[in-house]
Formats: sequence, C-alpha cells, structure tokens
Amino acid sequence: MKSRITSLLAPLAGLVSLVNGLELDLTSQDSVKSVTSTIAYDMMTYYSGNQSGQTPGLLPGPCASTECYYWWEAGAMFGSLINYWQYTGDDSYNHVVEQALAFQIGPDQNYNPPNQSKNMGVDDQAFWAFSALDAAEANLPEPGGDVPSWIALAQAVFNFQAGLWDTATCGGGMRWQVYSFNAGYNLKNTISNGGNFQLAARLARYTGNQTYADWAEQMWNWMAASPLFQYQDGNLYIWDNTDTANNCTDVAHFVWTYNYGTMLMGAAYMYNYTNGAEPWGTRVSQILDGAFKLFFPSEYGGNIMTEFQCEPAANCNNDQSSFKAYLSRWMAVTMLLVPSTADQIMPKLQASAAGAAQQCTGGNNGRACGRRWYAAYDGTSGVGQQMQALSVIGATQINSGIAPKSINTGGTSKSDPNAGTDTNTSPLSHQSPITTKDKAGAGILTVLAICVVVGGSVWIIL
Repeated sequence: MKSRITSLLAPLAGLVSLVNGLELDLTSQDSVKSVTSTIAYDMMTYYSGNQSGQTPGLLPGPCASTECYYWWEAGAMFGSLINYWQYTGDDSYNHVVEQALAFQIGPDQNYNPPNQSKNMGVDDQAFWAFSALDAAEANLPEPGGDVPSWIALAQAVFNFQAGLWDTATCGGGMRWQVYSFNAGYNLKNTISNGGNFQLAARLARYTGNQTYADWAEQMWNWMAASPLFQYQDGNLYIWDNTDTANNCTDVAHFVWTYNYGTMLMGAAYMYNYTNGAEPWGTRVSQILDGAFKLFFPSEYGGNIMTEFQCEPAANCNNDQSSFKAYLSRWMAVTMLLVPSTADQIMPKLQASAAGAAQQCTGGNNGRACGRRWYAAYDGTSGVGQQMQALSVIGATQINSGIAPKSINTGGTSKSDPNAGTDTNTSPLSHQSPITTKDKAGAGILTVLAICVVVGGSVWIIL
C-alpha cells in the first residue's frame, strides 16, 4: 500500500513551483512535515486551555460573536492533532491532546459534561468520541488513573446514544439535539445519525464485537430508507436533515463534505470489518462517486475540494469552515481500509493539499490559511481554516504503517462494553427512548440553525 501511494506522488514532482503560499513540496516528507508543523502551531495559537487558569479542551467562547467555537470543534481539533502526530512523528501536542480528552469527560464517564448541556447535540458527542477512537487506534498513551481507556470512552458514548434511538417518530433514528428545549430538537440529521453509524462501525472493527456491527447496519438501513438518502440517476445524494414535525416526509436539500465523510468512514470500516463483503464495497463506491462529483468540480480542475454550499458566496460560518478537514482525513483512512480506492483518492488529496498551501498567505504573520483552496487567500482565518489545511496536507502522507489499529492488530486500549452504564448489559440493551430527565448534555449547534443558509448559498433542489 505504501509503495502505491508513493508512486502516485511522481506526477506532482514539479508542483512546488506552483505554490505561492507556504513552500510545499509533496514529494518531500521533510517539506510536508515543515509545512504541517507551521500550520499546526498557528492553529494552536487559538487554544489556551493548557494555560494556567484556563479550561482544558475548550476553544474561545461562549459563542456571542464570530470569534468563538462550539465545543464539538475543539474535540475535532484534537483528533486532527492525533493524525498530525501519525503523519509526521511530531508528538509535541500529544500531552495537550491527552489532557483535553481526559478533562472533558462528564460525570457518567462519557463525553457529556454538564456545562455544555445548553445546546448538546448527538453529533457533538460523536466528534469527541471520534477523537477518543483516533487515540485508541493510534495507541496514544492512556491518561491512566481513574480516567477510562480511550476505547471505553467511545463505548460509553455509544451506550448513551443507543438510548436515544427514537421509534416514536420517523420509524427510528436519532434527533439532532439531546435536550428537547434546544433549537433543532425536531430534526433528525445526517451528521448525528451518520456520526453514530461511524462510531458503531469503528467500535465493531476495534473490538471485534458483532453487536456494534449489527447496530451500524441498523443505522444505515434507517438512513437509507429515510429522505436523508436519495438515489437519482445512479447518484447517491446525502442530504442534511429531515423534520420529525412532518414525520420525516421532507428533507433539507443541502450537501456538506462532512456528511459524506462520516458515511464514507463508517462504510469503509464496515467493509474492512467484514473482509470486503457486499454491500459495503458498493456503498463505499457510491459515497465516493457522489463526493467526487459534488465537492471536486471540473471548474477547479476536478481534483480540488470545495465546500460549494458556502465558499463561493463567502458565507461559511466557523463550523462549516472546518468541514473539509473531516472529509480529507476520512478519505485518507478509506484508502487503507479499502485499498482499491487509493488510485482515485490520492490525486484529489494531493491537488487539494497544494491548493491549500498556496493560499496560506493571510493574517498578521502572512501565512494564515483561508477556505478557498482553488484561489488566492480569501481574507478569512480561524481554527477551522487551519485545521482544514493541516488535515489535507498531512493526509498525503498516509501509509499502511499508520493504519488504524484494533485489538487484533496491536491496539492496546482496553475494551469495556459496559462503559458509562451501571448494569452488566450489552450495548444494545439501551434502545428504548429516554426521557428528558434521563438525558445529559454537552454540546453545540453544528450545521445550520434549522438548516437556513445565508443568502447566496447554493441550493440543490430536485
């Protein structure tokens, strides 16, 4: 696998001459390490949680202005730093990551801190669980003491979320928000349900427990039968959200990179877990084909990723400014789990990485990264922009030596299927809907507030 990816770099040997921002040569590991080190450093200038008197794990907030970040994005950022360590070998941020992932655990030993309950989303928990999974799959040193293992933290989130399965409306699935008083509680969206799908698929592969795989299959089947998935002219459209107020009979026609990314990641893990059994190979191909057509438009050469719902109109919010980071990272992992996809994916990561580097020319330091990888610096900056550039450039260094570990392939994080519960039961024993009194919170508004995009966004209307 490593030799295949290395061979794909050959056509880009002269690409460095096209780079006008950070000096990036994709054929040089030292160059990639230098550039990603700079981007990671600049990203972490937004973070003060490791300083005296500050709260580990939190980015600037509360969100009363544009200079703030919801809880979920901090969790995602720490996952990007775990990948950065894997891509480059630089462990400078590992202690900060370990501290943050341990500090944000709630009293029920999962990612459910009470001080985040005012806008807790299922997807918010999922992104922190993804970072715990990243830590387990990379054998990041465990925090020790009374802190659960990395994999147990992900299992605790799964156990909590299994109790949110809602058959009272729409025949199943999970609502976006945990608390009924939070805006968006009426919605069932892709990133929450798809995030839970990915969580279950990754737990299945790590632990070898078929229970998680069965849950992932159940979640996929519900989503595929809902308006969130729509097959038309051979294409799979993964829409953003559907409304319980209408019993999920309609759908918001928005597509985002991270929705495709989370479904791709889950399907790739299921493909690997089942040793390539169908229909998972077909599902991986369908998601990839849809992502390639939507997010790598021919007008930018066909290989440069764009968040087309908001980038052209320059109205991406802080959440949306990070979405491409996840599709980049998850496409890279897909190459390892489904090796037949490498020849398709790597050229897109490489071209996107080159585009990302060339526009990192902004800010007071002259190297802040913007959103539009297909053009010059767009005047925006922030954690999301840095994370996106860091993730896509680092992803070009993916290789079989950093494939996600499992219990069977050297993973050392200890499984606890009852994590976060007080009873000796299997993860599927918590399927019945829970009451508001039973739910705990911690969270964010991640996508669009009731999916309204500021004027100028691109709508896809069937």
